Amino acid sequence: MTRAEIFEFFRRLADLDPDPQTELVYGNTFQLLVAVVLSAQATDVGVNKATRKLFEVVKTPQQMLELGEEGLKEHIKTIGLFNAKAKNVIALSHILVRDHAGEVPAERDALVALPGVGRKTANVVMNSAFGAETFAVDTHIFRVGNRTGLAPGKTVLAVEKQLERKVPAPFRIGAHHWLILHGRYICKARTPECWRCPVADICRYKPKTLAPKVKKTG
Repeated sequence: MTRAEIFEFFRRLADLDPDPQTELVYGNTFQLLVAVVLSAQATDVGVNKATRKLFEVVKTPQQMLELGEEGLKEHIKTIGLFNAKAKNVIALSHILVRDHAGEVPAERDALVALPGVGRKTANVVMNSAFGAETFAVDTHIFRVGNRTGLAPGKTVLAVEKQLERKVPAPFRIGAHHWLILHGRYICKARTPECWRCPVADICRYKPKTLAPKVKKTG
């Protein structure tokens, strides 16, 4: 895509959703961190169901430690890999209390040093909690970046670096939210819904998928 096309791509997405947000439900930065850790290989809907009651009683790392690993498992047992995730959440809570006065750090190096926190999780927290211009590349963004020609790359990091280089200034904070939502609801994995895509004329994907035929009744 050209620079002008990329600007127009994001301008249209921004017009449709001026204030994009993560679909994870949380009340503070610690809860956001926990939710993102739990969301690995799980849906946001599933995580929100599991954390609804959890976040009523746990708002700080210290409260998470008081709940304990077994108590946490009871809340998140409907989420995939819940045993490993519970262990990581308790471990990262301990480190936050011990090394960060119970606060979630804003720096990537400090975040990725926490158990269960990779680069993508760190980027989400930095962006959503601290307003950093980071690009958390998940399967949706990886697909959209490659399929549309916006940010082609063979690896997640390659796509992230492309986005860092190409996304225009007005759209950098919201970019990864727009791309996730676009991939989740329109540019779907199996069959992209090109017939209702607001950026179909800019997108490099071919052939465009047509609207499904409506069966006539009667």
